[in-house]
Amino acid sequence: MAAVTSPDLRARRRFHRRLLAWYARHGRDLPWRRTRDPYRILVSEIMLQQTQVDRVIPKYREFLGRYPTFQQLADARLPDVTRAWYPLGYYRRAKHLHGIARETVARYGGRLPDEGAELLRLGGIGRYTAGAILAFAHRKDAALVDTNVRRVLGRVFLGARRLARLRGERTMWDLAESLVPAGRAYDYNQALMDFGATWCTARKPKCPRCPMKTFCRSYDRAGA
Repeated sequence: MAAVTSPDLRARRRFHRRLLAWYARHGRDLPWRRTRDPYRILVSEIMLQQTQVDRVIPKYREFLGRYPTFQQLADARLPDVTRAWYPLGYYRRAKHLHGIARETVARYGGRLPDEGAELLRLGGIGRYTAGAILAFAHRKDAALVDTNVRRVLGRVFLGARRLARLRGERTMWDLAESLVPAGRAYDYNQALMDFGATWCTARKPKCPRCPMKTFCRSYDRAGA
């Protein structure tokens, strides 16, 4: 597939304006949005991998009550951490989180780095998680691509057919990076994820009420 041309300034501003206005009205009040602590944001991001928000919320609070800092998590035995993770499943995530805590304490004095390259050197942190830490904890202009973001950006800027033919993630990451508004990455990324999770959903998107419908390539092709 040919490289995607970055949307022009006018298109970016229109998308930002409508998405952020939607988020101001419909954004979810989630506990990890009340903190800038990199540790707490990391815990939420690892828990949210392949797990629905409603299941994560009570376990997030319980887990932080038991392990409130990198140091306390690093000092814990892995079997105890795994038991504390129950019933979220995908227990490899608990092992990764425990390993990140130990490495962060050993190499960085218990403080996560604020540079992407350094974050990616920590085992268990990939490009998405690194971006989330940079945008949500350090307020840097970092892009994120998860399932929801991919679906929203793909539908709006590529169209359903082109999105279906997309192979690999480089194109989507390039598109996502071109769209991050300077100084607004926190709200923008939270809005994008909420929009994909609750509005531009996989099976029943709310197209007739969508603020993007006048320029969404998927909506236009559907002829709705």
